[in-house]
Amino acid sequence: MTKRERATQADHILDALGDGTRRALLGLLAQSPASVSDLARVLEVTKTAIGQHITILEACQLVTTQKSGRVRLCQIDHRGLDVLQDWIKTQRRSWDASLGRLGEVLGKGD
Repeated sequence: MTKRERATQADHILDALGDGTRRALLGLLAQSPASVSDLARVLEVTKTAIGQHITILEACQLVTTQKSGRVRLCQIDHRGLDVLQDWIKTQRRSWDASLGRLGEVLGKGD
């Protein structure tokens, strides 16, 4: 995956995490896998709404699902978090370099 593709994927992940319901879903799934019905019951929203949120989280590789009969079991997928972590590391290196150069420029005035 190219640097640009990873940045685009990070954009999608950050967009997905911008929704409070999706963050709540990830919090619940971090504790243990759960069915769509269980998640809907805990969050007091419809199964359709949960399904839509899960679809977005799956596209970002933050959640995986497995269907067994009529039950759709959801669990955390760490691949999306790995992409986000790589993006954050890249940003931190860039910012550290920029701040270091700024410090040098400001230090020259002494």
